[in-house]
Amino acid sequence: MSGETALVLGGGGLTGVGWEAGIIYGLAEAGIDLSAAELVVGTSAGSVVGAQLTSGLLTPRELYERQLAGAGGEIPAKMGAGLVARYAVAMLRARDATAYRRRVGEIALAADTGDERARRKVLEARLVSHQWPERRFVVTAVDARTGAAADFDRHSGVGLVDAVSASCAVPGVWPPVSVGERRYVDGGVRSAANADVATGYRRVVVLAPMAMGTGVSPSPGTQVERLRADGSKVLLITPSAEARKVFGRNVLDPARRAPAARAGLAQAAAHAAEAAAVWTS
Repeated sequence: MSGETALVLGGGGLTGVGWEAGIIYGLAEAGIDLSAAELVVGTSAGSVVGAQLTSGLLTPRELYERQLAGAGGEIPAKMGAGLVARYAVAMLRARDATAYRRRVGEIALAADTGDERARRKVLEARLVSHQWPERRFVVTAVDARTGAAADFDRHSGVGLVDAVSASCAVPGVWPPVSVGERRYVDGGVRSAANADVATGYRRVVVLAPMAMGTGVSPSPGTQVERLRADGSKVLLITPSAEARKVFGRNVLDPARRAPAARAGLAQAAAHAAEAAAVWTS
């Protein structure tokens, strides 16, 4: 084993940001401090939560309370049926996972999704620190041209804001993020949680606002089973039925973030005992 504790924070839009913050605060109130993880892995929404959690500037309660504030500065967005259909076609035509990611990258590069700089300012405002933490924090993304997975950290030479912006660049909704000569899109294109990044850690908690996978993208549950097979103790938490109702049909709606945070806080108590069994054993 390469480490003791890892926290994996999956993607899921603005509702995912709120829900994860609510779960983290609720578990902290029950005595399970996930913010102390040796490794934090963030994908899309999870990269935003992870960056704030590892900054050392917010307690779990303060992180939660930030989700209840107004959504000023956020840009409303929605994934239309046409875009979802293009994803489906890309999946059907892809020979393998890399080919699928490359096809989705093509969708992102061809779409008219506005000014990259304006979107970056939104992410800058979300984060309380623009510096990588000393602790190991990994942000996932995908190269839009090659389909290759990218794991950014403080040793990668990529700034934290750029890494988080890339991980949150939903293809066809937000512009791909330029890092040097490369362009990157949402780490969720590879996996909803990328829990495999925590391979080698003894105790792992995975918060996955989106629990589904596809034929070319492993689900969080599949990745969790692989971690367990490798000897890790793992807890996977996904949204309750009540939380999913609160999310609604548009996880990118800024107005849904606060209700999602409250839903996460309400759900946390149901997982306290099993979280303690994994995290504090």
